[in-house]
Amino acid sequence: MEWFLGLGIAGLVVLALALVFDGILDGLLDGLGGLDGVLSLPAIAGFVSMLGFAGAITLGTTGLGTAFAVGVGVAAGGLAGWLTWRFSQALMRGRTAVAPRGDDLIGGSGTVVTAIPADGYGEVLAYLAGQPVKLAARSTVPLPRGTRVWVESALSATSVAVRPVDH
Repeated sequence: MEWFLGLGIAGLVVLALALVFDGILDGLLDGLGGLDGVLSLPAIAGFVSMLGFAGAITLGTTGLGTAFAVGVGVAAGGLAGWLTWRFSQALMRGRTAVAPRGDDLIGGSGTVVTAIPADGYGEVLAYLAGQPVKLAARSTVPLPRGTRVWVESALSATSVAVRPVDH
C-alpha cells in the first residue's frame, strides 16, 4: 500500500510543479515522437496520482490483492489522465472576445474636457467598450469644455476627430 500512496503523492507533487513552473517542465516531454501534444505533464501527473490513490483505496478496502488494485488504479488513472488532457485541450481552444480598437470609437459620443481650438488639439472623454477613455481631439470648429460631441474618425490610437452634437 505504501507504493500506491507514494505514487499518489508523487503525482500531486509533479502536478504542483507543473502548475508553478507553467510550461517549463513540459520541455521534458518534447521529442517523444507523435506523442508531443498528447502527453502533457498535468495529464501524466493526473494518471500517476489517480493510479496511486485508487490502488491504495482498493487494496485497503478489499481483499482482492495487489494485481486487482493495480488494475483498478490503471483504469482510474487512465480516466483521470484522459479527462485532464481533454480539459486542458478545451482551455487551449477557448477564444476570448476581440480587443476593442480605436475604430470602435467612431459613431460614439463624448464630452470635451479640454477646449478644442479650431486649429489644434483639445481633449475629449469618450467611451470604448463601456470604459471611459481620454483622447486628444481635433475639430473643424472651436469647441468649449463640456460640449457633447460625436466621434467622426480615429486619427491615431490616441486621437480622434469630433463634431458637436446637433440638438
